[in-house]
Amino acid sequence: MNSGLQQLAMFAGSLTGSLLLTLGQTIVVICVCFDMVRALSVPRSHRRYVANTVFTTLAWPSILISAVSVLIDAASGTWQDVAAGVFVMVMVIFRWRTGGDEDSWWKGKGKKLAGWFRRQTAFRPALAPAAA
Repeated sequence: MNSGLQQLAMFAGSLTGSLLLTLGQTIVVICVCFDMVRALSVPRSHRRYVANTVFTTLAWPSILISAVSVLIDAASGTWQDVAAGVFVMVMVIFRWRTGGDEDSWWKGKGKKLAGWFRRQTAFRPALAPAAA
């Protein structure tokens, strides 16, 4: 085993690593639960709007957390946990990519956030002091 992966597996076994993994898995479970609420809610309802917004917000962190968890399980050699983690990660990616939904706070926010960022980082020439 690679020494970096061995250290990662040892850190995951420590108290701090276990707490971080538990927090991460809690985020993944919350993401999957809100996806279930999103799937079962009536379209254009407030419940679906909130569930879709939370799911869309937590999808990327859930995918990253699942990937790290799979890497830790692979380093530890627990292949059943690797298979389960890959299944959860693929399921979240699939639901995130195929769940095109109009009921989301994030709908259309990409262009708005990009424009705001562009305005904030634009070069502004310094005004010369008025000649007296």
